[in-house]
Amino acid sequence: MAQTETVLISGMEAVGWGGIYAGCQAYFGYPITPQSEIPEFMSREMPKLGRLFLQTEDEIAAVGMVYGAAMTGARAMTSTSCPGFSLMQEFISFMASFECPGVIVNVVRGGPGTGGISAAQTDYLQATKGGGHGGYRCIVLAPASAQECFDLTQLAFYLSDKYRVVTIVLSEAAVGQSLEPVELRTLDFGPLPEKDWNVRGRFQREGKKQTLPASRMWASYVGFHQEQLQKYQRIKDIETRYRTYQVEDAQILLVAYGYVARMAQEAVSMARAQGLRLGLLRPITLWPFPGGAIKEAALRIGKVLVVEDSSGQMVEDVESAVQGQVPVHLLGCWGRNVPTPGGIIYPEGILEEVKSLS
Repeated sequence: MAQTETVLISGMEAVGWGGIYAGCQAYFGYPITPQSEIPEFMSREMPKLGRLFLQTEDEIAAVGMVYGAAMTGARAMTSTSCPGFSLMQEFISFMASFECPGVIVNVVRGGPGTGGISAAQTDYLQATKGGGHGGYRCIVLAPASAQECFDLTQLAFYLSDKYRVVTIVLSEAAVGQSLEPVELRTLDFGPLPEKDWNVRGRFQREGKKQTLPASRMWASYVGFHQEQLQKYQRIKDIETRYRTYQVEDAQILLVAYGYVARMAQEAVSMARAQGLRLGLLRPITLWPFPGGAIKEAALRIGKVLVVEDSSGQMVEDVESAVQGQVPVHLLGCWGRNVPTPGGIIYPEGILEEVKSLS
């Protein structure tokens, strides 16, 4: 799709358009708040393009069908929220074992259990540390706007095919439900390796039998994991992404992602207007995590405040990055605007916390 246009859409619709512009050939999904708008959108738009949309009986079936479609070389995706994402973990582990690509969008709703249906960031550990059995890794991208929902969904397909790894777009209701201008255009990330590993039908195999189609024959269990570690290191070296905002002369470094990073950036601007020198480092890839960049900025600035809408998950990676050389403080979900039931973390609350640390 070569045309470029700017439209006013939600982050959910932006995810759908991102998949379409990336050439997604098959979407499988099951409705769950707060991401039901994605399968609704795909059910309307995919058939218009002659592509496959299928509402499955549950989230397990959805990710299983992504697995099957991707094994044939097709670009496939699904979307869900926290409980559904948990149901998908076994299939994600199987996809990792066959180095099978695929894109999964998780619009986080909170938890544990069913959680609420408002914005939250409580699936960070599950997404970045594997989530299922076997010690695998997934690339995890964290959009902070509707535009990034569109752009990062396209990037997710590219990275998934490039490294043959499941790629997760981890968002929240505050981003997904917001209407913003989005520029729709096809992003070119460069060439990709040929999918010579995929399952082929009997008419394409010239009569030859095909076994273990998506996997190489590993000499040993250890050999498999050693090669995976090498792949993960390449991803860390090449694909780590983050952005900074006014960190050059900052006296306190904020670290935040997703919708909270939007609030943190506004808090930086408000603080600067009051003579407080704040800066922000926003991870875009939650895995690979930009620990090196955080360490460099933290050692220079001397104080870190992690802001995340959870009881504290990303803060563990920040603490690991700075290795105890700089104090790391946390403003977690208790920083929400209360008593509003669906409250979120606002810039004013972040600024109040900053003043208590100054």
